[in-house]
Amino acid sequence: MPVLDNYFNVIEAAEVLGVHWETVKRMCREGRIPAKKIHNMWLIDKNEVAQFASSYNEPRRGKRKR
Repeated sequence: MPVLDNYFNVIEAAEVLGVHWETVKRMCREGRIPAKKIHNMWLIDKNEVAQFASSYNEPRRGKRKR
């Protein structure tokens, strides 16, 4: 789809950011990543992902303790 070539979905954005796709979804919901929700899918502009990736520096949490 040529119209959507400038956008990532959460899975593609997660690969770029090196985080889990649900983390990207949460950040979209919280407004930390500028994104548009179309029906049940988040669309994130590729330029926005690149800009966010340059400033994203949160520690990785690892596995949960039991």
